[in-house]
Amino acid sequence: MPSLLLKQCAAASLALLASTANPAMAAPFMIVGNDEKPGVDAQGKPVINPAGNDTVAIFDLAKPEDPKLVVALKLENSIVGPPTNLAISPNGSIALVADSMTVTDDNGTRKLAPTDKVFVIDMKANPPKLAQTVTVGKQPSGLSFSPKGDMALVANRADGTISVLKIDGSNVTQTGTVQVSPGVSHVVFTPDGKRALALKSPDNKVALLDIDGDKVTYNKLDIPTYPFPYNIVVSPDSKLALTADNGGGGSSDGNADAVTVIDLEGAHPHAVSHVTVGDAPEGLAISPKGNLAAALNVEGSNMKQAWFYHQNGSVTILRIQGKTVTPIKTIEVGAFPEPTAFSPDGRYLYVGNYADQDFSILKVDGTNVTNTGKRFKSGGHPASMRMGP
Repeated sequence: MPSLLLKQCAAASLALLASTANPAMAAPFMIVGNDEKPGVDAQGKPVINPAGNDTVAIFDLAKPEDPKLVVALKLENSIVGPPTNLAISPNGSIALVADSMTVTDDNGTRKLAPTDKVFVIDMKANPPKLAQTVTVGKQPSGLSFSPKGDMALVANRADGTISVLKIDGSNVTQTGTVQVSPGVSHVVFTPDGKRALALKSPDNKVALLDIDGDKVTYNKLDIPTYPFPYNIVVSPDSKLALTADNGGGGSSDGNADAVTVIDLEGAHPHAVSHVTVGDAPEGLAISPKGNLAAALNVEGSNMKQAWFYHQNGSVTILRIQGKTVTPIKTIEVGAFPEPTAFSPDGRYLYVGNYADQDFSILKVDGTNVTNTGKRFKSGGHPASMRMGP
């Protein structure tokens, strides 16, 4: 009888541990920034809503076609900037969220103004919670963790700088600032950890940064792109980079735009092609398998009065074969698609539809990508998102 009791107690303890397991140890998570500040009035004119309604939502993708909301934190974030102002660390223990813009009062009129804060979320807490707030440069926007997770870089758009953050467990401190140029919007590490690539959006260039331990250096080496690069990804083997180039105006204008393909191998990284996609690509993702990429096209779906308005946006699927990148399919998604990411196993692609306040779920089978028709609510307007490990 005592042995049976011990077995029952052990079983109960295991069940309790399973129900309260740390999110960082579970499979996989997606972080989403919902921005509720921009809006429209009854006449359809843009307005700025009061601050305080933004959320950062974390979803459990254990069932990839039926994501579950883990927590929605009341943290400010912004659609102003590339849809990459947040990220989960490589070990899944923390997340960073850049608070790019807030609401200010200008003689009774609400306006958006830059801030200088990065929120640190403890992903090991159950549920995840805000652990720290770090002050960085003005208008922090796109950010990324290093492959080892011991460093993060944040592009400060209004300052034209990149903040270097040291990651020590759940403690985050700024250790340096790299001057780049006004309008620098996003920065990513190469998977081999040797470089970082920063987008000089107004200059139509990618800046190459050298990484040596905890030292980050900009040696003034730039690579030209198609107009207004606004998002960038690097292939898993660090040989190739792709930029989503939003076009001359930095928004939809009815004209086709491009993805720039950059060869990162050798002593002289350089652009090798510009691949035509749809109007105003902004969301951009590359499969962990390295064989596909996806570029989201706004297609004027946020501009109902424009001659180039479309009810929905689209995603252009790009096949990667060595240094050759080819568009193979365009798939309609929801209205005003902003962020996108592949699942860690590469079997799914998620697309955030900002205007529809939801996500489209696409299935990936080899190089064939199809829209499942399934959607799940974001809990707000999804302005940004990244995938965890």
